[in-house]
Amino acid sequence: MNIKFKKLNKTIINCHECPRLIDFSKKISTEKRKQNINETYWGKPVVGFGQSSSKLLILGLAPAAHGGTRTGRPFTGDKSSDFLFRCLHKAKISNHPYSINLKDGLELKSTYITNILKCVPPGDKPNKEELNNCSKYFSSELSNLISLKTIVALGKVAFDNCVKFYKKNYNFSKKLKFVHGKTYKLPNNINLISCYHPSPRNVNTKVISEKMMIRLFKKAKKMSAIKS
Repeated sequence: MNIKFKKLNKTIINCHECPRLIDFSKKISTEKRKQNINETYWGKPVVGFGQSSSKLLILGLAPAAHGGTRTGRPFTGDKSSDFLFRCLHKAKISNHPYSINLKDGLELKSTYITNILKCVPPGDKPNKEELNNCSKYFSSELSNLISLKTIVALGKVAFDNCVKFYKKNYNFSKKLKFVHGKTYKLPNNINLISCYHPSPRNVNTKVISEKMMIRLFKKAKKMSAIKS
């Protein structure tokens, strides 16, 4: 991790711009789930994970209440991460088929994982002001990822908010529709791939399968010129 990212991540962790989100994170960290009752929750804004030289960005909307908010890393320690990292491992992007905690030895191949919103919102529904407050951090992450070629947006809400960000900050007015596996071209020649969210609901109802997800990540690797 380079100096720019270290400085950015320190700023994100210490951010208190959205009182509603900070209070909710603290509440989750004290009112723990039964299976995590003896754990110390992270309970702060969750920064991205990966290499600053990454060509691929995997993007969610916000950290999960008992996933990232508990562990301190995006898509870590919950059912969504279990499915996601099985697929990333089979696509030869991750060295492990799991993402459990900050000390699990996880490494990603030319890939960075983050969320548009750095704190978990109540009901998974951030308001406009919270998204606006956090957009500067997402903007800094994009600026720091100087080798970025492809963004995979996990879920329609992450996809829509990523598109809104580009429309607000760049000369970009195209209407993009969320369709799993479809690729669009964003400003700065960045590819955007829409992907179903790896949630248990989507997996259990077979909206998304391992085969579909692995195929999508292999496509993203190829588009990003990431060698296996």
